[in-house]
Amino acid sequence: MCNLYRQRSGPQAILDLSRAMRSDVGNMEPRDIYPDYAAPIVRWEGEDRILTAARWGMPSSRKALMDAATKRADKLRAKGKDVDFPKLLEMEPDSGTTNVRNTASSHWKPWLKPENRCLVPFTAFSEPGRDAEGRYQPVWFKLAVDDPDPLAFFAGVHVQDWTCVRKIKTGMETCDLFAFLTTEPSEPVKAVHPKAMPVILTEPDEIEAWMTAPWEIAKELQRPLPDGALVTC
Repeated sequence: MCNLYRQRSGPQAILDLSRAMRSDVGNMEPRDIYPDYAAPIVRWEGEDRILTAARWGMPSSRKALMDAATKRADKLRAKGKDVDFPKLLEMEPDSGTTNVRNTASSHWKPWLKPENRCLVPFTAFSEPGRDAEGRYQPVWFKLAVDDPDPLAFFAGVHVQDWTCVRKIKTGMETCDLFAFLTTEPSEPVKAVHPKAMPVILTEPDEIEAWMTAPWEIAKELQRPLPDGALVTC
């Protein structure tokens, strides 16, 4: 599961490739992007595509939050404390779901329409690997082209003005959120992480289809790149 990626392209390059009309993200410093941090996305605003920012991690399912709140309530009761479960559930922290795989799920279906799709710019992404001693070591991948920082897009979904508790210390807040789709991996990602890889869009017609096509057409883009289209970096 990809929970770390890199974005080193400037706003103009992203605007040009995505055919976005304007940007409100400023200069954008090159950086590595982690879950629940703000990152650039291209989304619709009315009839215009805009480059803006959102936090990485779509709302988790009601079941996931219910299960987490139930575990927390059980621990509190075991300590002899009274539990107001509806309030506990309301305030259950949700740091978000970064990767979307099961697009047939009723949880994700409302966000698969073109108005909730987005493009997530990246220049490299990592999957969790291990060094010779078995310690965690991210393995980085980029497009197999001469450019050291080639721009491409993850196929993303987003929601605006979502109110929830992301962290207990900050309490209830309203955020713009995004995540991106995953699919079965191709090589060389498969050798490192055999479960999944991000859905990557590289061609103008793929970008257009993701942003405009009915789901019956857009869903065909949830597929891996051909073997060898990526290299380690």
